[in-house]
Order: sequence, then C-alpha cells, then structure tokens
Amino acid sequence: MKFWDSAAITPLLVNESESPAREAQLQADPELLVWYGTPAEIESAICRRERESALDAVAAANARAKLAVLARAWSEVQPTTLVRARAIRLLRVHPLRTADAFQLAAALVAFQEQTAGASFLTSDKRLAEAAQREGFLPE
Repeated sequence: MKFWDSAAITPLLVNESESPAREAQLQADPELLVWYGTPAEIESAICRRERESALDAVAAANARAKLAVLARAWSEVQPTTLVRARAIRLLRVHPLRTADAFQLAAALVAFQEQTAGASFLTSDKRLAEAAQREGFLPE
C-alpha cells in the first residue's frame, strides 16, 4: 500500500503528463491510502482548472465522478491529535505548507513512523523531498 498525496491522485482524474505513470502505479498497487482532507484538496484543484479554463464543465464532472469511485475504495487517515502533532513537527523541520504537512503527517501516522520500504506519492517537489527525509522511498 502506498500513501497518495492529492497531487498524485489528480492525474488519475484529469489528463496530465503524469497521468500514464500514475495509472501504472495504481494498476501495480490498487490500494490507496489518503489523508482525510484529500477530497477537499482535489476539489480545489478541479475548481482551479475550471476557473483557468483548463477543464470544461464536462471534464470537471467526469473528474468528480472518477474521484467518487476512487474514494469508495481508498483507506483514509482521519484527523486526530496525533496527526496534528506530527504536522506541527513537520512544519518546524521542513519548508512545507500546512496542507502538505498534514498529508505527510497522515502518512507517518498511518505507517506508525515505520517508513522504511513505504512509498509516498506526490507531484510536489518540496513535499517529496520532505517525505524522503522522513524515510519514505523516492517515487
């Protein structure tokens, strides 16, 4: 099982250069582990693309439908005081935005801090670097 950041899931929903690679990762391991806030982050990404005219209404609706299918099958890390405490620590030691700190904190809690051999999938370079420094495998 891999932890999927919202930036890694979005190419599964909308056509991007990373879409084929993400589809291959999903096919190789169809169990997704995500953070509680992932659906909101993905909705934000879809809305931004609509505002920028990168997605029309039909493509946005299709992305939301695909998201609903994925969400029914994934495992979700819930917001707890432990996740919040990890996120605060991560903000102190890595140059992360708050939402990214929560993503990485959720993965750390889900894997019980045992990151050796675990994967954290993201398209965000800064988040990927922080995940690697926390012991997750590079993508």
